[in-house]
Amino acid sequence: MLARAVTLVESRRSDHRAVASEVVAELAPTVGAAVRVGITGVPGVGKSTFIDQFGINLTAAGHRVAVLAVDPTSQRTGGSILGDKTRMERLAVDPNAFIRPSPAGATLGGVTRTTREAMILCEAAGFDVILVETVGVGQSETVVAEMVDFFLVLMLSGAGDDLQGIKKGVLELADAVAVNKADGDNIHRANSAAADYRHALHLMSPATPSWTPPVLTCSSLHNESLDELWQQIQLHRAKLDATGELTTKRQGQQVRWMWAMIADRLTEEFRSAPAVGDQLRDIESQVRDANLPATIAADRLLEAFLSSD
Repeated sequence: MLARAVTLVESRRSDHRAVASEVVAELAPTVGAAVRVGITGVPGVGKSTFIDQFGINLTAAGHRVAVLAVDPTSQRTGGSILGDKTRMERLAVDPNAFIRPSPAGATLGGVTRTTREAMILCEAAGFDVILVETVGVGQSETVVAEMVDFFLVLMLSGAGDDLQGIKKGVLELADAVAVNKADGDNIHRANSAAADYRHALHLMSPATPSWTPPVLTCSSLHNESLDELWQQIQLHRAKLDATGELTTKRQGQQVRWMWAMIADRLTEEFRSAPAVGDQLRDIESQVRDANLPATIAADRLLEAFLSSD
């Protein structure tokens, strides 16, 4: 039933969307107690292996874990592999876990258009820990950080120049940084990388005066320090709950969710408007061939949309 409900909210059909809105509106007031954790990291950092072991630890401790895993969508074919269940072998068969891979589509931040709705459905179904795995696409991870309580950034050893540019943008959003694969011959490099990240975070302004993001080393393969990470997540929640910041954060997320839905709906209405569709292909062709400036093209399409009935 939960899987079918998530499929419903992911649908772009107008009749499905109407039913989905009713379902989400009915359930939204009943949720809010679950711990919502966003997990990101560059490709190859071991996100799926980490979540598999982390989730197993949580279910063993009595939690019910839902994983919303966002798969990259091909820009050429529009397809996704959706292979997270094969990468999370143990968690996929755990009766106290639910894994839902979804295509990222064209959504900024590597998170599906309906992830917020899916979180509500999972929480209403009794899952008390929601993990959102993202594709790790850089600074646009702001989208993910703004819909969870705790944002965990997984890193690899060999920090140095990696702190520049795209990773620095992600670090600024982190509630904790974990240098993964700290095992075997890599332990020394992982500890060195952790020291570099601590120094980098020290130079950044914390998102809240109540919390200084910790930097840990961990090994998903050997299940080392994952329990410590969960303790940090719980401590973060307790501190923000005590100051009222968690409530304020979630209230702000609701407002941003509203605007995101408005933007998404307006884009759909714009593209489906007959007045726009009649000339969209021709205008796109003119812009592509440099026969029409993009600014003028945008003005023409917007004028056609706004003047239509």
